Amino acid sequence: MDAPDGEWRLIREEARSGPMQMALDEVAANTAADGGPWTVRVYRWAPSCLTLGYHQDPETVEWGRCHESGIDVTRRRTGGGGIYHDSVGDVAYSIAVPADAVPGDLVDSYQLLCEPILAFFSRIGVDADYAEESRPAIHPPACYLRALHPAHDLVAGPPDDRRKIAGNAQHRDNDAVLQHGSLTYAVDAESHLDVFSDPPVTPDRFRERVVGMNELVDHDRESVVKTLEDTLAEWTDASEGSWSDAELSRARERVRDRYQSRSWIRRQPGSR
Repeated sequence: MDAPDGEWRLIREEARSGPMQMALDEVAANTAADGGPWTVRVYRWAPSCLTLGYHQDPETVEWGRCHESGIDVTRRRTGGGGIYHDSVGDVAYSIAVPADAVPGDLVDSYQLLCEPILAFFSRIGVDADYAEESRPAIHPPACYLRALHPAHDLVAGPPDDRRKIAGNAQHRDNDAVLQHGSLTYAVDAESHLDVFSDPPVTPDRFRERVVGMNELVDHDRESVVKTLEDTLAEWTDASEGSWSDAELSRARERVRDRYQSRSWIRRQPGSR
């Protein structure tokens, strides 16, 4: 499927804190809704970060371990479970478009916006596709250990060993759609499990559910990121771009008001 026709910009990988990355995703969606450029971007978490799903209970987090290890914790506007974004092992992307540029049906929208992600995996030689068979959840607070969802979970590997390699999520309102995703370059099962409170899962069991690109193909992280950037740019016919001063200022405000705020990060399920 072709990308929606609009004025696209590509923002190449930037390393920033988790709260700032989430704020920039929000700002990108606002910019698209306000008539500015539509954004495709790749980003890196520095330091490593745990992002909580919108409805996730903060009691599922091992807060002491995160603090001791210097791991950022923030909360996404998208749903699902928590994801440990390793600074090296995770490659993140986002796509921000006006709401009327993509299908209103959620599954159709995922099918469209995941097109460049599937094309990227094909380019690096990874056989990836939507999860077909259902698997029960192992530890629901952890996104990668929840039940696989065929609409937005991607699996990869040989036919007899298909494991999750990417999760994608959307935040939608009347004006804009923001899709972001976590693509696994390398699996650090121990660190991923350590950020959760008493997960009933061993690292070996985690690795049975999750696979990294580095297990399937011989590409370093730099070349993987470059291929992802180029694929997103070609799919959208995007020009290379950057954040405006006004966008960065708004993002810093959102970090202070939301993404670093205790009331946001530790909000209880069901609260507003």
